[in-house]
Amino acid sequence: MALAIVRSLSYSYPGGLEALRECSLDLEPGEVVALFGPSGSGKSTLLRALAGLVPHFHGGRFSGRVEVAGLDTRRVRPAELAGTVATLFQDPEDQVVFTRVLAEVVFGLENVGTPPAEIESRALEALAAVGAAELADRPVAELSGGELQRVCLASVLALRPGLLLLDEPTSQLDPDGAAAAIELARSSGAAVVVSEQRPERVLDACDRVLFLDGGRVRDGALPEAWLPREEALPDAEPSGAPVCRLDGVTFGYGEEPVVERAGLAVGRGEIVALLGPNGSGKTTLAKLAAGLLEPWTGTVTREGRACYLSQDPGRYLVAERADEEVALAVGGDLSRARRALAEMGLAGYEGRHPRDLSSGERERLALAAVLVAEPDLLVLDEPTRGVDPVRKDELTRLLRGQTPTRGTLVVTNDHLFAAAVADRVVSTTPERELAVA
Repeated sequence: MALAIVRSLSYSYPGGLEALRECSLDLEPGEVVALFGPSGSGKSTLLRALAGLVPHFHGGRFSGRVEVAGLDTRRVRPAELAGTVATLFQDPEDQVVFTRVLAEVVFGLENVGTPPAEIESRALEALAAVGAAELADRPVAELSGGELQRVCLASVLALRPGLLLLDEPTSQLDPDGAAAAIELARSSGAAVVVSEQRPERVLDACDRVLFLDGGRVRDGALPEAWLPREEALPDAEPSGAPVCRLDGVTFGYGEEPVVERAGLAVGRGEIVALLGPNGSGKTTLAKLAAGLLEPWTGTVTREGRACYLSQDPGRYLVAERADEEVALAVGGDLSRARRALAEMGLAGYEGRHPRDLSSGERERLALAAVLVAEPDLLVLDEPTRGVDPVRKDELTRLLRGQTPTRGTLVVTNDHLFAAAVADRVVSTTPERELAVA
């Protein structure tokens, strides 16, 4: 008997945006299903429907039927599904409630009525399972993006649900962490639906593949553009006069340094990819390079203007329209802003509210907002988060085409993207050219 049933599901958000059209599928107990599709195709909406958040939380127009463990989601509230369904959302920054890691994991267990004597041990067990045991007493605000994603994964695994919904669970994880996360989900015994933009990270662990396009779901093979590819990471020498150089830089957020005696250079005309495990200081180095942080010791020199795209750009959107958001960097020049949107595949989105866009579309909007300024140093922190393979190839071509005009530093855990876009790779670990001495 199927654990979850979706029949002829169609859904439109308030305002008329149609997200799903006549979707039907069955999920068996213990089955692991990979859900792929372009940005904005309805993947997150389908997960929200399985969790009951569509339509109860989001409103809008809903037709068809969704049942989970025999419960009709039109008649039961999401809270009534909490013991059966657990969701890891696309933006872990928006999922956390408490200021300390252990309290965050404990919170979900308390909400579903776990016996008090079991709560702390289950929370600690889940943190250990995702490789985050040492984070239990850390403030959430001090975590890297990847560390935060591990904590949120621990929070949902601790619930031991029958249906586990993972919305881009590896988007900020290093490759080892991504492999471990998917294996943990698979071994949990739950039925798992994992929405991903990086097929190479989940295909081997999945029993079945679903592809969403234009709000419709199909069961079967992936389009050719989505098939995993193997590419060797580049090992080139530095080139061009430096637009940014870090020499002997040390910095930390508390008493202990996050990076120590770091050295890194980015030349004009080259793209440098910065790799390394979660929590190893990649984002800190990027912010030092862009001038957003001042080092405790050492020197940072820059030539010209620097622009920085953060790991979670959706948090910093302030305008009411997409073109106005992009125009902020160029003195309100809407014509330049609209050209930048078109280059990012967002022509026709000019009048859309930035927060009505999908996660991948917001990522491309944020990219347009920094590229439009034509900086001498461009610093991108996880720019492929939420970006599908087709758009990722377009981003690679765009960055490569603009390379001669600037130096570009890309912080990423996406090794395939690094292999495709970078002239040179540096790493915070000794396996590759060191960024941290």
